[in-house]
Amino acid sequence: MEIFQYMEKYDYEQLLFCQDRVSGLKAIICIHDTTLGPALGGTRMWTYESEDEAIEDALRLAKGMTYKNAAAGLSLGGGKAVIIGDPRRDKSEAMFRAFGRFIQGLNGRYITAEDVGTTVADMDIIHEETDYVTGISPSFGSSGNPSPVTAFGVYRGMKAAAKEAFGTDSLSGKTIAVQGVGNVAYNLCKYLYEEGAMLIVTDIHKESVQRAVDEFGARAVDPQDIYGVQCDIYAPCALGATVNDQTIPLMKAKVIAGAANNQLKEARHGDTLHERGIIYAPDYVINAGGVINVADELYGYNRERALKKVEAVYENIEKVLEISKRDAIPTYLAADRLAEERIELMKHTRSTFLQNGHHILSRR
Repeated sequence: MEIFQYMEKYDYEQLLFCQDRVSGLKAIICIHDTTLGPALGGTRMWTYESEDEAIEDALRLAKGMTYKNAAAGLSLGGGKAVIIGDPRRDKSEAMFRAFGRFIQGLNGRYITAEDVGTTVADMDIIHEETDYVTGISPSFGSSGNPSPVTAFGVYRGMKAAAKEAFGTDSLSGKTIAVQGVGNVAYNLCKYLYEEGAMLIVTDIHKESVQRAVDEFGARAVDPQDIYGVQCDIYAPCALGATVNDQTIPLMKAKVIAGAANNQLKEARHGDTLHERGIIYAPDYVINAGGVINVADELYGYNRERALKKVEAVYENIEKVLEISKRDAIPTYLAADRLAEERIELMKHTRSTFLQNGHHILSRR
């Protein structure tokens, strides 16, 4: 990979390699864009096949966080970190404290959080060395488990998408097929059940399915059958790439709105949904409740205030739908445009401000 060429093409700001011989730390911190504010994004720990694969993952994820934070209306840029190693056997206090010192050295340009392979306990250790970390234990004034808040955001976004498809945002009487009934989806099902929706659920874990059947009166189906059920809304809440060449022809739903990341296997599948008149709520817009929630920690966490901000996922999905209609483009492209327009506007206002002879003071 020609790293500088790639960074220039997609306008990355910074790529840092962090090594600590004593603890065995090998980490990469990528800051994509700080136009809107400091870069916020989690730390992933993974057994990468090569250093190039780790670099590519950090670059890809950091850019994704720029778009997610921008579309969510946060005053935060995008960044991400990856630690090379097996999260089941390579972790140590020394490693995460060393990593925390590297984050502290960036003086607030990058703020981390948990991600795949890292936990709240790991963030607590990082917190020993830096304040630039979110998602720490509630005993430190943090927000705790983000799943219920993420679910609330998905619920709000689903209502906005339903309004576009059905003329009303009421989900009462609607049949919703939920793929995966993990922590986020369970809480989503609770919101849907309380509003009077009828649920069809599936999961590879039978106990999760049974819980939804018992508590919400859901109908259970086998995992491979969820795509073709008669329903109004399909909610992918487990694996990514479930919207693909095999599943789209089976779908009866008018709306796709769920918590999973990377729901489209390929971008062209978003084009197919658009051509078929299926309303797709882009994943990184509808599932932004978690990052909105942890971002509130930067102001001293207040759950009521955080939930109020997460309510705005409804308006964010409405904005995406408006851009989709305005520019005659699929919603996945409209989501990118929403983020890009906000970033460009801020770049323009800052440039104008400086041209007028003013100085921009750091807020942090």
